[in-house]
Order: sequence, then C-alpha cells, then structure tokens
Amino acid sequence: MAGVITASESSWIGPFTGLSPRCFGKLVTAVRRQTASEGRRGRPWGLSLEDRILLVTVYWRTNLTLRQLAPLFGISKSAADRVIDHLGPVLALHPRKRFRKDTVLIVDGTLVPTRDRSIAVQSKNYRYSTAHQVVIDADTRLVAVVGRPLPGNRHDSRGWEESGAKAAVGNTTTIADGGYQGTGLVIPHRRPARQAEIPVWKEDHNRSHKRVRARIEHVFARMKGWKILRDCRLKGNGVHHAMHGIARLHNLALAG
Repeated sequence: MAGVITASESSWIGPFTGLSPRCFGKLVTAVRRQTASEGRRGRPWGLSLEDRILLVTVYWRTNLTLRQLAPLFGISKSAADRVIDHLGPVLALHPRKRFRKDTVLIVDGTLVPTRDRSIAVQSKNYRYSTAHQVVIDADTRLVAVVGRPLPGNRHDSRGWEESGAKAAVGNTTTIADGGYQGTGLVIPHRRPARQAEIPVWKEDHNRSHKRVRARIEHVFARMKGWKILRDCRLKGNGVHHAMHGIARLHNLALAG
C-alpha cells in the first residue's frame, strides 16, 4: 500500500517537523550516526529512515491515533507503533552538560495532560497530567534541560530538585518565578509582611525579571503547538521522550 506522506517530498517536511529541508537533513544524518552501531534482527524496516523520522514527528505534531496515522505512510498500525517506540528515544534532546560562566538560564514547569494514570495525577488544570521542568538559555531561548516527568500536582519548588533539573544545571545562574521560593534561584522580590509596598528599585528589578522570564512562556507556546503535549496517549516513558524530542526539534528550528 502506497503512502501519502513521504520525506522525499520536501513540502511535507516543514509543516510536520517545523524544520527546513536542510535542517531536517542534518537531523537525519545525526540519527543515522546514532543508530549506525545498532544490530537489528528480523525483517528490515518497511520505511526509509527519513520517512520513519517524519512519521514520529507527524504523530507528535498532529496527535493522530496510530490507526489514522499508519495508512498515511502505507504501513500497518503495529509497524507504526514499533517505529515510534524505536525512534522516540533516539530523537530525544541531549541535555547540555557544561555552561559558560556568564550563562543565565530560565526554569519553569509546565503541565502535559497524560492518559497514563500510573504516572499522572489530577492537577490544577483539573485533568490528569504530568509536570515537566524545562530550562532554557535566556539569551538564545534554546532548551538546555528537560527534567523527568512528575505527577501533575507536584509543586515547582519540589519538582525543580526531584526532576533532576537542579542537578543538571549545577551552580549556573537561573531565574524563576515566585513559585520557586526557598530553592536559591533568582526570583522576584516579595513584599514583606506588614509593609504596604516594596521600594521602587525592587519594583524595577521585578519588571526586568518579568520581561526576561517571559521568554520561557514563549518557548512553551511553541512547544505546545505539537498537539501530543495537549493530550498525550503514550504510556510509560512516552511523554518523556515526546517532550525531549519536541525540545530537540524546537532547538533545531530556532538555531536554523
């Protein structure tokens, strides 16, 4: 059965990967190197590596069911499932391990509605969700770290440490919102109890802090354009792999 969507037609690449054909080619080359040492037994893949990568990104982008997605690539539902299980972790973002001394990072948490109730709990959005700590570079807006998913009712101040984001960042200067009080991060000035208002210089600092911290909200808006992050049906580590993969695609698109 012939497929409808293929990476050989460059017009499909932009809408479903957010990448230019040149950047998509770089991604394919990197994945080919990552998987070169794998010794696969059994029948060879029915799709080329380019089409398999495109299939995963289409799944993340549209959140179609596998029964809907498979005919678009001319394969069976079970084959599409195997492709996603295999390539999802391979496409994951490689977190930065070193930062320049003058680097400033921004961290915030975001909720992803997730149907697997073994890892999700009912959260403030009244849906079963997982909470994800995301760290970006304040200058480039590139995602530097994505923490492990936690139950959606986990407060950001706890999630910062429990997700592994704190350990990944180390002592690098990191700014956050007021929800991270007591973590040692750079947060807005608070009005002391029994004080009518804060000094003018603190208000100026808060305004500057808010303008810079808004950059991570813009990153979330771009990432949530991938519909799987609005209603994730993947089980187990699937939502974690999707977050990492989408972060990698975001970085590739932003860096050009």
